Amino acid sequence: MKIVTSLSFQGQCRKAFEFYADALGGKITAAMPYSDAPPDMPVSGEKYKDWLMHCWLEVGDQALMGADMDTQWAPNVDKPKNGFDVTLHTTDMDEARRWYDRLSEGGKPGMPFGETFWSPGFGTLTDRFGIPWMVNVIPTGDWKPAA
Repeated sequence: MKIVTSLSFQGQCRKAFEFYADALGGKITAAMPYSDAPPDMPVSGEKYKDWLMHCWLEVGDQALMGADMDTQWAPNVDKPKNGFDVTLHTTDMDEARRWYDRLSEGGKPGMPFGETFWSPGFGTLTDRFGIPWMVNVIPTGDWKPAA
């Protein structure tokens, strides 16, 4: 089984996924705009022609899915995201710091990246597209917190 997080945007899905592909070293394997939908699909209007109804990003053996949604299809899509985080785990401290720094660009740091009692490196942020993230370094078996 694979559990995939699906992220909703309002016209920013393509830019967000291009940013995530660059920041995380992934590849967008699908980006289907509403303009490619069958003619009888109820979504119409110039506003939506470049919006994505489906986007898929592969990062290693993991994936993110996304779409652009409007408030009449997805109530609260225009509200701040809460109740979830996209979480990245790695054993590589440099990789984790790089992810945190890149995803923070233009966004809002939450908990600054640093050592915690459970991890040699952890931080939270909300990226420039309003998506909340956690970045976590998985400790090695012999790791002990400094304090």
